[in-house]
Order: sequence, then C-alpha cells, then structure tokens
Amino acid sequence: MSDQLREKKRAAILEAARGVFSQKGLIGVTMSDLVAASGISRGGLYLYFKSVDEVFSAVIREREVHRFAGIVDAAKRNVPFSALLDTYLAEHKTRLLHQMDDSMLRAMYEYYFTHKTPADHAFQKAQFATTQGTIESLLGLGVSQGVLRPVPLEPVAQHVMFTIEGMNVLALTGGVSEAQIDAQWQLLRRGLPWVASV
Repeated sequence: MSDQLREKKRAAILEAARGVFSQKGLIGVTMSDLVAASGISRGGLYLYFKSVDEVFSAVIREREVHRFAGIVDAAKRNVPFSALLDTYLAEHKTRLLHQMDDSMLRAMYEYYFTHKTPADHAFQKAQFATTQGTIESLLGLGVSQGVLRPVPLEPVAQHVMFTIEGMNVLALTGGVSEAQIDAQWQLLRRGLPWVASV
C-alpha cells in the first residue's frame, strides 16, 4: 500500500472515530465501535492503532492542528483584532450551547479525569499549552495593531483559557445559558488591556 493511500485510510479512520467519540464520549467506546464506524476490518484497524486510547490521542492531535489553524492564519494575515476576537468567542459560544449535540468535549474531560499516567499528564499539558499559545497569538495581534497595551500576555491568555474551561465544565454538568455566556464574554473583553476603552 502506498504512503498516500495509508495516510488517506488513517484519516478516514480518525474522521469516523471522531464521530464515535463525539456521540459516546470516551469511556464507553470499544474497538468494535471504531471498526463499525470506519468500515474497516478489525485487523485493518489494528494495523494503524493498538487501542481506543491511541485512536483518541490521534483524533485529538488532528483536531488541535485544525481547530486553531484559522485563528493563527488570520493573525498572520493581520485581520482586525476585534473582528478575530469576536469570531473566536462566537465559535466557543456555539460549541458551549450545542456541545452535547456533536462535541468532543465530554470525551476530553473523561480522558482528563480517568487517565493519570505521566504520559497522560504530558499529553494534557500539551493540549492546554496549544490552547494558551493560540490565545497568546490572538492577543499578540491586538498588541501589534496597537489595540492592546504591550503587557505580559501569558497571564491574560491564562485568564481567558481558564474562563473558557470553566464554561466548558458548566456546559457539561448543568448547562449554561446564552445570557450567561454573553455576560462572561463581556467581562473577558473588559478585562483585556485595551489601549483605549472599547
């Protein structure tokens, strides 16, 4: 099998697996579920992945690459900071309001709460570092455009990330309303180091 065909088949497995994890979470998923969803034989699946956890990790890595690519690309293209911030928060709002419909969020938190090895912790830290780095890129754009003051961005990015993560937990455990999300986004915007009141 050519490398191109192998990569195409691997991508198809990950796409099917993402749908399974989005619907069922992580804990209840079996290799049989992934075989059924991908339409590949059990032996074929094991040529690519040895376990559900291995498939899940690959899905998350692929998701992270694509999830933030638009923000990073927009920052490179010097899209106006306020417009990009609005887009970023709107995407999170949509996900928070509809996360149980088709979201990896439940599976992610199941992973975080059930996987405790050093390798698992390193994987989790890498996910948070990617998110924080994306937020820092977004804030850096605001600084470069003269909209935000040039303050240390790491604690500001952490604050944004922690707020969003808290909202994620609320969305999973009890639900969060559109009004609550809007109020939090308004507070987040006010807390940014604007050069002038926005």
